[in-house]
Amino acid sequence: MSILRKFLFPFALMYGLVMLIRNLLYDLKVFKAMSYSFPVICVGNLSVGGTGKTPMIEYLLELLLPDNKVATLSRGYGRKTKGFKLVSIADSATNVGDEPLQFKNKFRDAIVAVDENRRRGIAKLREKHNPDLILLDDALQHRKVKAGLNILLTKYDDLYQDDFMLPTGNLREPVVGAGRAKIIVVTKCPYNISIEKQESIRSQLKLRNYQQLFFSYISYNDYVFNGTKEIGLQELIDKEITLVTGIANPDSLCEYLNASMISFQHLKFPDHHNFSSEEIKKIAQSKLVITTEKDFMRLKGDVGLERLFYLPIKMKFIQNTDSFNKAIKSFILNA
Repeated sequence: MSILRKFLFPFALMYGLVMLIRNLLYDLKVFKAMSYSFPVICVGNLSVGGTGKTPMIEYLLELLLPDNKVATLSRGYGRKTKGFKLVSIADSATNVGDEPLQFKNKFRDAIVAVDENRRRGIAKLREKHNPDLILLDDALQHRKVKAGLNILLTKYDDLYQDDFMLPTGNLREPVVGAGRAKIIVVTKCPYNISIEKQESIRSQLKLRNYQQLFFSYISYNDYVFNGTKEIGLQELIDKEITLVTGIANPDSLCEYLNASMISFQHLKFPDHHNFSSEEIKKIAQSKLVITTEKDFMRLKGDVGLERLFYLPIKMKFIQNTDSFNKAIKSFILNA
């Protein structure tokens, strides 16, 4: 923890107190939250930073789309528009945000929308498209909307139980907020995490008796892709490569490429970064660019596809995949 963050400790205490009171007023129904008679699933976290919400939403889309008319609703971080907007494959990340554009490009049958006002966004989706269910992306702190099922994500090497309130730590709200989730997923685990470590984390998180705990990891493909062309990672050994990332934590991606014997120059940018013309010009001068799928959505209109590729990823469960799928489908059936 930096000296500055320690210095800001009194502000973290004040912020934590404000969030405690706010949540209490919602719990006591002094502040009103909108409930729904149809399935609404929220995927969120207690902290800022990348816990893997995008791979989780994509997992749910893959699970549910064959049998349901599914909509996703995101804020659309990084977009330069406001209000409700339906996402099409012809949109740009500037207009709708990188993650919603990624959802629509990968899942053409999904209804993908953005709105910073989640209550308004849900109303417009129901009015215009009447989906069977709605997936809320990063809406756990949007207490004006009460999802029927909250899925809370926490990263393996940065559990919310070990964190502290902003600005000293990274928590958006106190850890007691985890109680609103019925499903908790520890994300980005080592794929070979031991049963003993899993039980240690279970004890550390102090689960309620109604909560289910799952462990997941990120699975990287062995090729890069640009929408039409694949290149195996083995073919990239000894090539001159630029890695471009604009995500919260690119460490695991870097580790995977290093383990695959890929050498690269790393251009690292903040999460949801809007690339300047100078940055794009520098990137476009590279012989071969590897990036994340989110960054690909922002760069593909400005950097030639002949040199721009992304490394596909998927979220997978360590075990109990069937139990997770059953819990989701049971909620939808009984909502």
